[in-house]
Order: sequence, then C-alpha cells, then structure tokens
Amino acid sequence: MAITHNLGFPRIGARRELKFALESYWKGQSSLDALQSKGAELRQRHWQDQSSIDFVPVGDFSFYDQVLDMSFTLGNLPERVRDFQGNELDNYFRVARGRSARSTESVQGFCSEVAAGEMTKWFDTNYHYIVPELTADTQFKLDASRLLRQLVEARAQGVKAKPVIIGPVTYLAIGKSKDESDRLALLPRLLPVYAELLDSLAAHGVEWVQIDEPILVTELDAEWQHAFNIAYHHLKSSRIKLLLATYFGQLLENTYLAANLPVAGLHVDAINGRDDIQSLLNLMPSFKVLSLGVINGRNIWKTDLNETLAWLEPLAKQLGDRLWIAPSCSLLHVPVDLDSEQKLDGEIKSWLAFAKQKLKELAVLAAALNQGREAVKEELATNRLATESRRNSTRVNNPSVKGALSKINAQFGLRQSSYSQRSAKQATLMKLPKFPTTTIGSFPQTAEIRLARRQFKAGEIGEAAYKTAMQAEIARSVREQEALGLDVFVHGEAERNDMVEYFGEQLEGYAFSEFGWVQSYGSRCVKPPILFGDISRPRAMTVEWTSYAQSLTTKPMKGMLTGPVTILNWSFVRDDQPRAASCKQLALAIREEVLDLEKAGVRVIQIDEAALREGLPLRKSQWQRYLTWAVESFRITANGVADETQIHTHMCYSEFNDIIAAIAEMDADVITIETSRSDMELLDAFDHFKYPNEIGPGVYDIHSPNIPTVQDMIELMKKAAERIPAERLWVNPDCGLKTRQWNEVIPALTNMVAAANALRTAIP
Repeated sequence: MAITHNLGFPRIGARRELKFALESYWKGQSSLDALQSKGAELRQRHWQDQSSIDFVPVGDFSFYDQVLDMSFTLGNLPERVRDFQGNELDNYFRVARGRSARSTESVQGFCSEVAAGEMTKWFDTNYHYIVPELTADTQFKLDASRLLRQLVEARAQGVKAKPVIIGPVTYLAIGKSKDESDRLALLPRLLPVYAELLDSLAAHGVEWVQIDEPILVTELDAEWQHAFNIAYHHLKSSRIKLLLATYFGQLLENTYLAANLPVAGLHVDAINGRDDIQSLLNLMPSFKVLSLGVINGRNIWKTDLNETLAWLEPLAKQLGDRLWIAPSCSLLHVPVDLDSEQKLDGEIKSWLAFAKQKLKELAVLAAALNQGREAVKEELATNRLATESRRNSTRVNNPSVKGALSKINAQFGLRQSSYSQRSAKQATLMKLPKFPTTTIGSFPQTAEIRLARRQFKAGEIGEAAYKTAMQAEIARSVREQEALGLDVFVHGEAERNDMVEYFGEQLEGYAFSEFGWVQSYGSRCVKPPILFGDISRPRAMTVEWTSYAQSLTTKPMKGMLTGPVTILNWSFVRDDQPRAASCKQLALAIREEVLDLEKAGVRVIQIDEAALREGLPLRKSQWQRYLTWAVESFRITANGVADETQIHTHMCYSEFNDIIAAIAEMDADVITIETSRSDMELLDAFDHFKYPNEIGPGVYDIHSPNIPTVQDMIELMKKAAERIPAERLWVNPDCGLKTRQWNEVIPALTNMVAAANALRTAIP
C-alpha cells in the first residue's frame, strides 16, 4: 500500500489571515493572545485540509520563518537579543524584523529595537529566510516547546502527526559565520541537541520525523558530504524513524550518499530529479522507505495523473509498502485553495491545482496505486481532458510571438557606446552632484491607495475617478521628494498592486487569481500572475503615469519597470516550453515599453531584476547556461536606447558576490543593490572584481521599521567607498518603500539625504 504524506502546508491562510493578524499585533492594535489564537485557528484548519493523507506535517506552521523557528529551537539566538526579558515571541520578532509590537518598545528597561537578522532567499525560491548567525563560540541549547505545543494540538485533533524540522547539515550550510570561523566545526556541538530533540519527540509517542536536508541537491565537497555521515550516524540510535527529505533538484553525485545514510526513509523530488530514481533503487537498502515527490509543490499546473501513474505503477509493484508519495516539496510555495477563485477564466482554471487540490491529486494517485485505476476512473478521465485541453489550446501558442523570437540578433543586446562614453553624456545632461540620491521606486501604499484600487476593481468608482486619485498620490510623492531634496525622483508606483502582477495584467498570455497569495517573508505576501501562453504587449503600460510625474518637477524622473527575468521568476510559469523562451518573449515586450518611455522624454529608466539570482540552478556547474539567457534577456530589454538614456537595475536579498561578473555583463549604467542588513558584506566581491559601472549600495533596510541614523548610513557608504570609486557611488534605500509608512519613510530619507550631503564634504 502506497503511503501518502505532505512536507508542509501554506501557513498564511486562504485569505491571508496570518498576515493581517501579525500586522495588527505589530501595530499594537491587537493582543499577543489574539495573535496566538489566530495561529491555533489556522493550524487546526490546515490540519483538517490535509485529513485525506496518511501523515500530516506538524511544526511547518510559523509566525515568521521556519529557519528562524529552528534557530530558536536550537537556542541559537544572536547575542544582541539574548538578555531580553519579555515574551519569547516578541524576542523572535525582534530578530525577524528589528522590533516587535509597538507596545513592547521597552520591556523592563530593555530596548526592543535591535538590528534585524539578515534575510536571503531559500534556495532558488522567492521565499526569504532569516539567516542563522554563527561564530566559533556559538553554543546550542534545546527549546522544543514550540514544536511540542503544536504536536499536542495536533494530537488533540486526531492528526497522525509527522513533525518537521530542518536537518543539522542544512542548518549549518545556510547559516553565516559572523567571524569567518568554520561552520562545520560546530557540528559536534549541534548534534547532541538534535539527538535530545528527537528523544523528546519519541517520548511523546512520535513514530516518524521529517528532517529536511535540501542542501543534498547542491554540489557538496568531501568535507560536507562527510558531515552527513557524521550527523546521521550520530542520530541513528534515536528511538524515532527519520524521513530525510531533499527537494528542489537532483541528487546526482550525492545519490550514493543519500541512499546509504542510516535513516528509515528518504524523500526525493521526482519532479526535478526523476532521473535519480533508478539509481536510488539500485543503491538503497531493502528496508528503507522511498518517498517520491510526484506532485509539483512549486507550480500551479494540474498533474498529468495518467502519465504519472504509468511511471509510478511499476515502482509500486517493486517497493510495495516501502513506497510513499507526496508533493515534491512543501506546499508553502503555492496558494491555498483554487475553489476560492470565482472570477478566474473557466478554461484556464481547469488547468490549475493549488495546495488543497494538489492533495486531492495525491489521494487519486494513491487510490489508483492501492485499489487500481478503476477505483478513480472518473477522476482520471477528467484530469486527462484538462491536460489535453491545455496542450491543444490556441490561447497558449501565438505564431507571431514565436516568429518575433526568431528575429532576435546580437544587435538587440548592444548599447551604442561603451559605459565610459555613455556616462560622460549622461553627466552632462543631468548634472547630478556627487553621491546622487534616489529611491528604488515605490512609496508607501497608503490606505487611501488601497481603498481606491478596491473601489475601482469593484466598479464603485469609474476610471476617471481612479486616475484622479492615483495622480493625487503621485503628486504627493513628488512633493515629498522635492522637500527631501532627492536628486533623481520616482513617481511612487501608487497605481501598482505588485511589481510583477501590474505588468502581467497588461500583457497578453497572463491570467490572474484573486486569492492566489504566497508568502514571501513574514507578513509579506505576493500573488504571482499565471504565465500560461505566449507573451505580447498590446499597449504602453507606464508611460502616462511617468510622464505625468515628470510634468510636476524639473528633477529627473525615473521610469520604473520590472525586468523580464524577475517577471518570469516571480510568476507561475508555463512548463510546456523552455523558461528561456518565455523570458525572451517578456524581454521583447518590456523592450517596447523602454523605447516608448524614451520617446516620451524619460532619460532615466530603472529595470528591476531583483530575482536574477534566485533563478540560478542550485549547482554551479549549471549556472552558466542560465546566466547566458538571463543576461541576454536583460540586454534585449534595456539596450535599444540612446547613450544619453541612463539605465538602472535593482537587485535585493540574495547573495550576488558569486555572480558579479554576470551582473557586470548586463551593462546597466547604474545598479542598486541590497547591502544594509549584511553590513556591506555583499560588496566584498569588489575586492577582487573591478565593477565597471555605477552602483548604489542600499543603506536603509526597508524591511525593518527601524529608522537608520545619519552616522550609520555614512559609515556604510564609507565602507563602499573603500571598494568603489566615490564618483561612481549612489545613495539609496535597499528596496522599494511600499510596505513602510510615511512616518517611517520621511525621517529615514531625511537622514539619507543628510548622509549624502556629509559624504560630499567628507570624501573629496
């Protein structure tokens, strides 16, 4: 009998209930008890949503981030928060975002405000985790209370629980040494705490624990491979069965290692790593469970159940009770429930499956394997019709778009002149001061903006009234920038719901959900558009708004666009053609917008590629193929303009040091990049690589409500000036400001402008 299980479930709620509960608490509008009650309510509901499967994950729910949860479970708290005397959850939020609720700003004489933990992308996803901070002196001490509380809750509801934890080797691998010490040297200190945790779970009657080790799908040197053997031989004496879970890629050269670790079961991603399976079957001991991730946990297309069964059935005969089936990874990366979508095009909706529907697909596969296909023949027939409908739809394939791709040549990606020639012309035209100041694009999305957008979508106000409301917000943004004394303005993006969704709504080949929210970090959720077909741009998308903003000021106004790689990586992307082809279609569409902005007189155009790095394959040996088409797509988008037009791009919250040469190949005139949380660590790459163009290292961490001081920003810029010539440095926040409040933004930007003025005097 094939066993079904799940690796994790979306925790935000079908209507983003967790987001609103968190933000209410942080604002001091609700109590800690109310927040915890909402968490319990969501856990209960999500366990019920998973009741059709054999083993349900417990511990995958988090109030902010599962990696930060693991740090608290292991007692690995940054030194700056160890002496906090308040509630543990408040201390947790201090690490996550720099402070907790407004009502806890001072607790028994302790300052609630601290530096937030560094945040980066979880492997190649758009989910951000709080990076574990490690030093040679790091000590670990178990606190299993969070996990045990959730286990007790689940048991009370009759849930057959499978606790989920992050494995010790992955935990060290994704952490960051703050003193350049060897992270693996901490493994002997860490393993006894893991053993204690497993013993505690065993004492509570747990049979299986899912221990996530996704680092196994990356290239590991001999030392890290050996660490797996050390770790799991240390843990094998536990009274509990371990299901070691890998996902997001192939095992390849780690296949033998994974197959022979002393654990009771192994989960592998059979969406990305199907080619590993036969090798695993040849290598695995006859007693070990093999869990196959056969439902795509990161995309929203229906599974071809008939094709999947044709592949699975021989394996089921071979493995018998040793076969488990599951989604490929946690369903954290997909929306909760397709049934919530009442306005989505019916044909396109029939091609989709969100988290709850994916678990129903899993149940159909299990029934077919355990009882025969006849038991679910109607479900299989319906699934076949849906997959054939999508495959044959004329809405998916547009011959004229495919023809345009064939006309791309090398000239599309080349600027007319070199950077040195372009920069001289741009300097003459714009006459900017040293250390020019700007922002990344968005200003706060106020309640008034959100209300006008809701009213417009609901038909309660007309287009003219909506346009007037958005122009008023744009005018406010311009006035504030004038008062602040910024050098290059933005229009504030009041009209944009999201930096990707906004553009997708105006491109052919996209569809949109109402409730397809996915957690990006903390309370921040995104609603990825659904790229289902060939992409084209029927009309200009931003020119009118940008031109209006420019009419209000004599300062340069940046045209703000999202780049093709980011639109691709932050969408649910069609899986019936190479991602490179879809990206180049997007590049041609955004190129048209760039050229129209230039025709309208816009001389500074920012093309955000925040997601460039997260699209990298997890193995370095596969990077170059991706970077070749990703950089080419950006250059196709950006490089049709005249020398006098200054092209900016922006990247954030990923490690960029190891792809800095590829970033330079993009040939943007100015790149703005996140560096504030990492204390300019991201600029270490420039110790060995002479970046040829201009750069704005972010000095204001916009993901925290804390206001940076003038001196803090000056010190960060001085560190940058040690690596980058001062004449090529810009001063800016590290990301857009839409999630902040005006009462936070104004003092922070005031300090930023003051820092730039001081730098102009201090650094000749």
